[in-house]
Amino acid sequence: MAGGPSSLLPPLETYIDEEAIWIGVDRGVLYLLENGIIPVRGFGDFDSITEAEREYLHNYVPHLSVFPAEKDTTDTELALQWAVNQNPDRIYIFGATGGRLDHLFANVQLLSSDLYVGADITLIDTLNEVSVHVPGSYEAELLENFPYISFVPISAEVENLTLEGFKYPLKNCHISMGSTLCISNELVASKGTFSFTNGILMMVRSRD
Repeated sequence: MAGGPSSLLPPLETYIDEEAIWIGVDRGVLYLLENGIIPVRGFGDFDSITEAEREYLHNYVPHLSVFPAEKDTTDTELALQWAVNQNPDRIYIFGATGGRLDHLFANVQLLSSDLYVGADITLIDTLNEVSVHVPGSYEAELLENFPYISFVPISAEVENLTLEGFKYPLKNCHISMGSTLCISNELVASKGTFSFTNGILMMVRSRD
């Protein structure tokens, strides 16, 4: 849980289960506590909260890692590094969209970096789910709360993109960075597939 605008957070109870391990980033630690979730760790410089709030965090969070404001990585990346090292099945990132655009773009770029690309990591807010994929074949299930699916190349080219089970199918199509060909597609069945042979592809599932 990062510290983006709380108004963009989805209902967290949807993602709470016995196997979930929660960690907070900066103000995101407060968001978790406000939702009755005690994170196992907290990361950040905590420059966006008051001294009283810091004391509150120290009383409730078992492990709070405080870093200087001037550093070479963002608070979110510090938390993501720790999370990836736990070898989880998947990672959901909340509170990482909205507000400052530099934070948004940095968080999306994290998913495509050499350290994290290919891992099962999804950015989630009330209107979107964002994931980044390496070459291969993937299944996409119909989600009523996120009916629109867009595919955006975030490498120079994505080669042989094939979409099956979609309203606008494709067969072995090459798309370049900057292309809007695959924006706002929809599934026409309970599930579909997408595959490609080269490049890095971002999938954005959205609702209005």
